[in-house]
Amino acid sequence: MKKLAIIGSGDLGQLIAYHAHTDNHYQVAGYFDDFATQGEQKGVAPVLGKLSDIDAAFENGVFDEIIVAIGYKHFSFRKKVFEDLKGRIPIGKVIHSNAYVAASCTIGEGVVILPGCTLDNNAVLHDNVFLNTAATIAHDSTIKAHTFLSPRVAIAGFVIVGECCNIGINCTLIDNITLTDRVQTGGGAVVINNLDIPGLYVGVPAKLIKSSN
Repeated sequence: MKKLAIIGSGDLGQLIAYHAHTDNHYQVAGYFDDFATQGEQKGVAPVLGKLSDIDAAFENGVFDEIIVAIGYKHFSFRKKVFEDLKGRIPIGKVIHSNAYVAASCTIGEGVVILPGCTLDNNAVLHDNVFLNTAATIAHDSTIKAHTFLSPRVAIAGFVIVGECCNIGINCTLIDNITLTDRVQTGGGAVVINNLDIPGLYVGVPAKLIKSSN
């Protein structure tokens, strides 16, 4: 079994470590975290060191693959760390055995798919996407890099969700719409039109309440 390292030892990192371990994807070697103490136990694994220790640890065989667990409040850093690693350190993925992923789907590097998720025919997940519990993506929809889907998000067919988006719990996106990069939707929002401006959208139907431009 390959050994997994995780960047970030907070709630997200511990969640990924838990599923990687209990669903028998990896032996979890531990975390790299600039804000935690080396040797500290976090859930199923210890803190291995800081981000500056990653290369040496990989060269010494401490881990085989790595996943970024930097959350949606730090999208720019999440993207930077992933892009710095890609092509240099092998990047893993976790697709829970209790998720349904059609054989025709395309899944990028660093993707995490938690239990109960459904990806239908020809769905595409770009690199470093995180799908929380029971998210559903219908046929021919695309989720671009670094984006988060919260629990029970429902995305219809032929939808494109941009990079570094955070789609809130129980949100619904109807078919044939596009969300630009860095969109955030509040819980329970219903998106019925293209969202062309980065920012926070809430309500039914979803409306922009705070631009991030």
